[in-house]
Amino acid sequence: MSLKIRVILVVVIGVVMGLSLSIGGGLLGKQKPPSKEELAWEQAQLFAEVIERVKRDYVEPIDDAELLESAIRGMVGDLDAHSEYLDANEYRDIRVSTTGSYTGVGIEVAQIEGAIRVITPIAGSPAARSGIRSGDELVAVNGQAIERGQLKDTMNRLRGKAGSKVKLSVLRDDVVIDHVMHRQIIRVASVHKEILLPSYGYVRVSQFSENTARELSRAVDDLQEANAGMLEGLVLDLRNNPGGVLDSAVDVSDLFLDSGVIVSADGRALDSRFTRSAHRGDILDGAPLVVLVNGGSASASEIVAGALQDHNRATIVGTPTFGKGLVQTVMPLSKGRAVKLTTSRYYTPSGDSIHEIGITPDVLTQETPGFPDLSLSGLLDREADIQLAEALEQLRPKAVMHSKAE
Repeated sequence: MSLKIRVILVVVIGVVMGLSLSIGGGLLGKQKPPSKEELAWEQAQLFAEVIERVKRDYVEPIDDAELLESAIRGMVGDLDAHSEYLDANEYRDIRVSTTGSYTGVGIEVAQIEGAIRVITPIAGSPAARSGIRSGDELVAVNGQAIERGQLKDTMNRLRGKAGSKVKLSVLRDDVVIDHVMHRQIIRVASVHKEILLPSYGYVRVSQFSENTARELSRAVDDLQEANAGMLEGLVLDLRNNPGGVLDSAVDVSDLFLDSGVIVSADGRALDSRFTRSAHRGDILDGAPLVVLVNGGSASASEIVAGALQDHNRATIVGTPTFGKGLVQTVMPLSKGRAVKLTTSRYYTPSGDSIHEIGITPDVLTQETPGFPDLSLSGLLDREADIQLAEALEQLRPKAVMHSKAE
């Protein structure tokens, strides 16, 4: 057995023995079953034996660092579907999604039949100023070819320090065009707004980042200003919104509520047990609100939909939501790494857990065929969107009643 494997065995035995002793600590003064200690030694030895076998007999060479990282990923990933170990790049991506900003060139990209294509350049970004267009295929970064299907690797190569120079080569009409630009901090908008009809507004939230509540508040202000200072009704679209920051979901819910519990959570650690409540101030002043959801609405989206439904503040329209009622906490580790662990189960204001159940809409509708991902395309097909049409049908009579009440 190699020296490295012996060291690993000693460390693992120490950890497992520590866990074994902590579990059996309540048995002081009593006879402790020897099987626990024996099991700890056996499992630690098994762990080291498997590493040794893989290193010696696996078809390709693999080093200790790779094996141990895989073991860590397996340990955390086996806890549940949402817990995971994050290397430095993965942790950086998590921070990007939660803060709503990153350093790069400012393009939304997608993998289409293996090719990495530009969906849209972000307005005011280096990519937009340099002339990159929707539909361009990315073929090289700094002269190094992009392999087909390597979306994540391509995105990593586009990012870097603010002010650093990068050359991006794109294929357009069978001609390769080089664009040289300098990276900058890019703000990713999570809210899209439109006027549906006179006095009716539409906002879509694509994810919940730290800036979402502020973006949403500004979007509603803009819509109200465009309608002489008031809206008769608003559609809040949370379809295909996978969630995000819990506090952001609380703040978004608070925009439309005057009081009451928004969400509560229960877990083992003290800081995983909490209750969040609304503060006075409804940005719509009680105007009717419809929330659109579907099977892609999860986590933070379900917190918002559940809070507004339980307080009878909004009519929920669409199809049942995903059903993710667990809270994850991202815990930083050394060398830029982190672990994301499930730490709480959350409950709607009525005290219900929606985990693996989801939220049932007040008005069930069939799915809209080919529902567009507005966070990428910015398009809204009012005629073909069956669920949006139902939302308007729900808003109109409520808006009339609200106007009469005033």
